Amino acid sequence: MKTLGLIGGIGPESTIEYYRYIIACFRQQKPDAGYPAIVVNSVNLTQLIEWMNANELEKVVEYLVVEVERLAKAGADFGAFASNTPHIVFDQVQRQSRIPLISIVEATCERVQALAFKKVALFGTRFTMQGHFYPEVFSRAGVELVVPEREEQTYIHEKYLGELLNDIFLPETRLGLLAIADKIKARHGIEGLILGGTELPLILRDDEHNGTRLLDTTRIHCDRIVSEIIS
Repeated sequence: MKTLGLIGGIGPESTIEYYRYIIACFRQQKPDAGYPAIVVNSVNLTQLIEWMNANELEKVVEYLVVEVERLAKAGADFGAFASNTPHIVFDQVQRQSRIPLISIVEATCERVQALAFKKVALFGTRFTMQGHFYPEVFSRAGVELVVPEREEQTYIHEKYLGELLNDIFLPETRLGLLAIADKIKARHGIEGLILGGTELPLILRDDEHNGTRLLDTTRIHCDRIVSEIIS
């Protein structure tokens, strides 16, 4: 069995979900193996967001490379970011890491392909929705990726940082997010909606909404992580 090194704290609530789901998924697949070996490094979310807001991505890379190295020194065989947003620098960090990293974006793309979806939408922070890391991976797979309009992105981003990351999950915010999903489906005819922020499944817990499949990137990522642990 391999030891997982998890970069967590981005944010804390979804890191807890990662831990719970990895344990549950592992025990389901290996009921007689006990528990998986996991090393968690909880990093400074506030500092990361400050650098991203200032577009100082080189500092994000430097910081995460150091934190991944801590996991390697602690005995991790491979690593993962328990968040979508840091994947904006995933390739740069992977190139400098001495342990392999499991990408949430690639895992999600594999799941979308398995479902035979050709057009999906993406929710997340502004960094995720406006970043290139999701479109680059999905375009290579021949899947069309659409994002909310600018004012919709602003709503999602502000609710994400102002509420979800602070463990605030309001019914009116859930309705607001689903209303945007309905508008995107009407505009683009999407088959699925990627919950590209690991706090989003904490407020949008259903598997589908009005015929649109809701793709929980936390669970998708954890499934791929557990496969690597037991490989």
